[in-house]
Amino acid sequence: MESEKISVRQADMRLAKSEGHVAIWGNVVLAAFKFAVGFFTGSLAVIADAWHTLSDSLSSVIMIIGLKISEKPADAEHPFGYGRAELITSVVIGMMLAGVGVEFTRSGIEKIIDHQPAAFGWLGYSAMILTIVVKEAMAQYAFYTARKTGMISLRADGYHHRSDALSSVVILAGMILTDIFGESAFWWMDGALGALVGLMLLHIAWTVLRDAGNKLLGEAAPAEMKAQIREIARRVSGNDDLCLHHIHLHVYGAHREVTFHIRLAPETTLFEAHRCGTRIEKAVFEELGIDATIHIEPKKA
Repeated sequence: MESEKISVRQADMRLAKSEGHVAIWGNVVLAAFKFAVGFFTGSLAVIADAWHTLSDSLSSVIMIIGLKISEKPADAEHPFGYGRAELITSVVIGMMLAGVGVEFTRSGIEKIIDHQPAAFGWLGYSAMILTIVVKEAMAQYAFYTARKTGMISLRADGYHHRSDALSSVVILAGMILTDIFGESAFWWMDGALGALVGLMLLHIAWTVLRDAGNKLLGEAAPAEMKAQIREIARRVSGNDDLCLHHIHLHVYGAHREVTFHIRLAPETTLFEAHRCGTRIEKAVFEELGIDATIHIEPKKA
């Protein structure tokens, strides 16, 4: 059973790292292209979007570092391992997003005050369309790996990719409006779009920090998970009336543990009770990928 646990976690780590490497190289190439476009067009919105993309790459580097740390085995000082290092990296990603968001909100407002227009051209269109397609594809891959592994940092990376795609949609819409009605009517568009991208980054930062913070503080086991554990325990024990209570979930990155109590008939021998508990623990891991620890107590008359 222990070898099965190790193989599952190793597969999760390989999948998570593959998402990180895809994100790093994809974002570096996209960011370089958008920086060049922003420089030639003088567009703050495009440059802000380039920084947004580059921050995705940096967050992926941080995530991979966190995953490497979380792979360290449990020791005397950390008996549950280093899995929550992955949550700490999510906090760092959130803080990075917040810093970039504040800066571009400020810069966008300043550009509006200074009446600074920008000419987007076909380069701007190509940069935004390419970003929308590539970043949404990367977001979908990150969300897929998050579902497969249960890692919150991968979901955070997916939100980061998704926010880049959405900000590019907003900027593309602004470019179209500027071209249709002319720069004289929409001279403020570039600054407004830059500030809007900044606000979107702040919203995503709040989402990432909230999710990671809740995990670090500890959350109740989802109702669906409780129902699954009850169903497994009753099926494995052969007792449809088996009473389960005090179901508590403990999350350490990719590693999850659940503790709960079961009540057995008072005449159940110690050997039978131990065998029942072991069967349930094995089934919970095989079906849900969660380590279970069971407290057994006598059923009340």
